[in-house]
Amino acid sequence: MADANVRIPTETRDRLAQIASAEGMSLRAYLAHLGETLLTPAEREARAEQARARLRAWNGYGPTSAEEAELDAELDRRLGQAGAA
Repeated sequence: MADANVRIPTETRDRLAQIASAEGMSLRAYLAHLGETLLTPAEREARAEQARARLRAWNGYGPTSAEEAELDAELDRRLGQAGAA
């Protein structure tokens, strides 16, 4: 496997090295692990769509985008009220 050089701030490198060490890994191994396990935005969206499809199949729940936006607004409103109390 070929290595690559990535330029990042020293503070970031040091922080990642500390996290890797706490996990019992080298920085190189930790970054490789992140690259193998984190999802790309497209992969996250595909999984979310699969989950929505399973939910629709299971209980028929399938809100439209407008309904989702309305529910999000209601949740934001309620969270705002709870935070103000």
